[in-house]
Amino acid sequence: MPAALPASLPELFAAFNNLTVLIVGDVMMDAYVWGKATRLSPEAPVPVVSVSRTEQRLGGAANVALNVQALGATPLLCAVIGKDQGGDQLLDLLHATGLSAEGIVRSTYRPTTVKQRILAQGQQLLRIDSEVETDLNAAENAELTVRFEQLLSQADVVIFEDYDKGVLNETSIQHFISLARQRTIPTVVDPKKKNFLAYRHCTLFKPNLKELREGLKLEFGDTDADRPYFESAVARLREVLTPETVLVTLSERGVFVEDDALTRTYIPAHLRTISDVSGAGDTVISIAALCVALGLPAPVTAALANLGGGLVCEQVGVVPIEKQQLLAEAEGVGLAL
Repeated sequence: MPAALPASLPELFAAFNNLTVLIVGDVMMDAYVWGKATRLSPEAPVPVVSVSRTEQRLGGAANVALNVQALGATPLLCAVIGKDQGGDQLLDLLHATGLSAEGIVRSTYRPTTVKQRILAQGQQLLRIDSEVETDLNAAENAELTVRFEQLLSQADVVIFEDYDKGVLNETSIQHFISLARQRTIPTVVDPKKKNFLAYRHCTLFKPNLKELREGLKLEFGDTDADRPYFESAVARLREVLTPETVLVTLSERGVFVEDDALTRTYIPAHLRTISDVSGAGDTVISIAALCVALGLPAPVTAALANLGGGLVCEQVGVVPIEKQQLLAEAEGVGLAL
């Protein structure tokens, strides 16, 4: 953590350039098939897509790495992929985008996760997922742990990017958090359902509202009348995980953040033309991690992450944030540090 907090937004964004972020979790390939649909198939009541182009992009934890890179920091990925075509394509994309593959483990026992989206006239018609969700075997887990331990000494903050694909499990999560805590390296978590309650003693925990409900097995709505039930759920989360900060994304209602002094802040969403919410959570956790590494107050962290998550929703597909656009937006709304 720096000796002094940045005094202005330009200083903050410049400080991002000096940070290194270790991202551990589930990487994947996001594949896109773009085309036009002008008729229905004679074989079934489905549209026929005439393909105009295809594209492969880095997804999951790798998209978080792209966001971190786009913000000026240095990302280090730690993950497991298959020895297959998807894995080859992922490594090629890492190389093409200047991302290190030093922390990538390749396995013959599991495929690389690939999510293929079929789009026509800018609208997604279908998604095809090729993946497994089983936990790593002992050998895979041991090799992942070695890579994590080797890279941790370079990190200013650790992001756990969990998509329930099996790379992270309760034992490895607790081991990795313990190692980071020993080195006073903050940890931020983007959770999913399976390991939701495994991230004890993390620095920042960032579920969305659906994940909070499912992870705690609680039912409540998202209206103002449900606010007491929501805040009770956050209190319950604190009892179980004891995180320093809880940041909950609330979709079109913005974000909520509660710091270690139990100060609660609700930040409304900004009006946007929403094209695609894919990848918004990746952007939010990336921005939040850099702010945590620099020791920014929780409300500032949440406000900047909220802006970034909204901006990427204006783009089609999973895309990283644009740093200068985010800075201009933050200055435009008068965000104060």
